[in-house]
Amino acid sequence: MQFIRDSVAPTATVYGVVLNDSASVRALGDLDAAPYKGAPRAPVLYIKPRGTRVGDGATVRLPQGATEVEVGATIGLVMGRAAARLAPADALDHVAGVVLAADLSLPHASYYRPAIREKCFDGALPVADVLPICDLTRLELGIDIDGAVVDGWSLSTLLRDPARLLADVTAFMTLRAGDVLLVGVRYDAPRAGIGSRVRVSASGLGSLAFTIEGDAR
Repeated sequence: MQFIRDSVAPTATVYGVVLNDSASVRALGDLDAAPYKGAPRAPVLYIKPRGTRVGDGATVRLPQGATEVEVGATIGLVMGRAAARLAPADALDHVAGVVLAADLSLPHASYYRPAIREKCFDGALPVADVLPICDLTRLELGIDIDGAVVDGWSLSTLLRDPARLLADVTAFMTLRAGDVLLVGVRYDAPRAGIGSRVRVSASGLGSLAFTIEGDAR
């Protein structure tokens, strides 16, 4: 059966993950000290609500008072069927496709309290069309801003690779068909200011472009 390009379903829940790279963990310092009092034993998730999702070519307007945004190039695993308690060896068999995404965040330093304003403003998740799953082992992601390459990173640097991440998430919760699990972003992602034209790309997955603008009020 030929795979047809499609967008993320409006009813889907999109989950992101933090601390899936060693640089982020090191930046937090001693996790046994306050306020964390212990390193997380499972993936630390957050939700990107429906209002955050925009498509290729969109204009993303930053919240009032914000002048720049961190651009986290990533991919999302789009679930083909309900998934619970998966094993890493066959976890990706439950994935119907992958989607190129830009997980946008207003700069912030703490993970102690939920970064709702910083990660969940309108337009904070530009996403491309869903494409067939590819070899994710060494997938390279790139970002250019205003025509200049500013960053590149490989999924091979993740602490939990996509299969392991999916297995560890479904160990404590069920993902529904159509749900999307973003695999994580690189620490200290590049920042784009108002008026910037941003392009996120990955070999075999094409590209995703959007423009950053300030609050219109």
